[in-house]
Order: sequence, then C-alpha cells, then structure tokens
Amino acid sequence: MKPLTESDIRDSFINCSKGEAKRLSVPRELDRLPWADLDFLGWRDPGAPDRSYLVAEREGRLVGVTLRFPSSQRGFQHRSMCSLCLTTHPGGGVSLMTARKAGPAGREGNSVGLYMCTDLACSLYVRGRKVPEAGGRFEESLTLDEQIARTAGHLSAFLDKLYV
Repeated sequence: MKPLTESDIRDSFINCSKGEAKRLSVPRELDRLPWADLDFLGWRDPGAPDRSYLVAEREGRLVGVTLRFPSSQRGFQHRSMCSLCLTTHPGGGVSLMTARKAGPAGREGNSVGLYMCTDLACSLYVRGRKVPEAGGRFEESLTLDEQIARTAGHLSAFLDKLYV
C-alpha cells in the first residue's frame, strides 16, 4: 500500500458524513507505518472501544469504512478465525465487524458484517510480521503472494457489499 496522509484518509470514507470523517481518530505517526507490508490500513479508535476504521484501495481509489463491533469478548478457550486472512485467535482476537452501507441504504440503517482480526493486522499476520497471541496460522500450500491475493480478494468482496 502506498503511504497515506491524514487528508487522504479522511477524504476516503464512504459510510459516514464528512463531519464524522473530520472528527474520527486517525493513527498517529503515519510516517512510521510499514506501508510496504500493508494491503489496507486498519486501526481501532482509542476513544471508542467498539469502533474501528479501515482504508483500502479499490478500483484505483481509496475507500474508507467505519466499523463497529461488540465490546463483549469470548472466553480465552474459544477460538475464532478471521474471514479475511484466515488467522485463528483465542478469545476476543476475532470480532464481527459491521459497517453501515454507503448511500441511501446506509442512511436507512442497512449494514454488512464480517469476522475480522480485532486488531485489523491481517496484512502483518499473512506476511508473518506479527504472530497472533496463542493463536496461529495454518500451514498452507499457497505461496505468500497467493495468500496475499486471497486476503485482498476477501476484502474486495466485503467492500463490494457496501455498495449493493
């Protein structure tokens, strides 16, 4: 992913008002992020424990999405798998993230959901740059490039649902 500015990020949101995008929390130290290892930028809102954000490139333009997830977490014994990167996590490491749809459907309250890594570090898990806590990744016969392409495909399919 190419490096983004705060302005790029705020201008990309499709499922919230311009005012909401202006007020949302943007990651600090954007210049220190491992951009070459990211397929999308995802972060949690430190001021709102049930809110996260995701920005990805789609069809040559940036698409930002506000996400919500339940604050209640599963027990440590329970394991879940992220639908984007297929990483398994114990407890609350995977959450059902919901995004309001873009346009009139979103204003009517329609939303789409997907089970994702709660920390939105899917790109780093796929590349082995981050190891899940007591979780893991299955050993696969796919190459790293194929795993990255699969993750990007899953993300693209999710983003497509926001426009329908």
